[in-house]
Amino acid sequence: MKTNLTLIGMPGAGKSTIGIILAKNLGLGFIDTDVLIQINRQQTLQQILDASDHLTLRAIEEAEICKLNVSRHVIATGGSAAYSERAMTHLGRMSLIVFLQVSFAEIERRIRNFATRGIAKAKDQTFRELFDERQLLYRRYAELTVTCDGRDQEEIAAHIARSLPPTLFDPA
Repeated sequence: MKTNLTLIGMPGAGKSTIGIILAKNLGLGFIDTDVLIQINRQQTLQQILDASDHLTLRAIEEAEICKLNVSRHVIATGGSAAYSERAMTHLGRMSLIVFLQVSFAEIERRIRNFATRGIAKAKDQTFRELFDERQLLYRRYAELTVTCDGRDQEEIAAHIARSLPPTLFDPA
């Protein structure tokens, strides 16, 4: 039974901030899988990328997500979680998956530290190519898509809360 809410989307889409607001407003726990990786690996995402590559980070992310066994949580995933069918299937079994859709122009406006943010992408891949590639993945897994451009985080969180099935967080 689905008793969690998972947020997916690009870096800079607001998954962590909106996730915290949702968790607080709905009385749920909150997990940020990027923070979970950093705690368990004792390295930042960028340090993991610098020591290896984007595929290693994606494999670590998949392993951390697949270990999750929680109920009544908002889960904010890393932007590359959608590359893992295994991780997304696991999340889909226990969560309603919400895609925070933000335009490329807005993501560019929000993110200033592309080179040091710990974004899992191939070295020769442009951010635009990464954005386009990921949009297809996010749409594939999303059960609810929320357009975020021109809306503040509180407004987005309230919209998501209103859109949730009434039985989502009920115990099995």
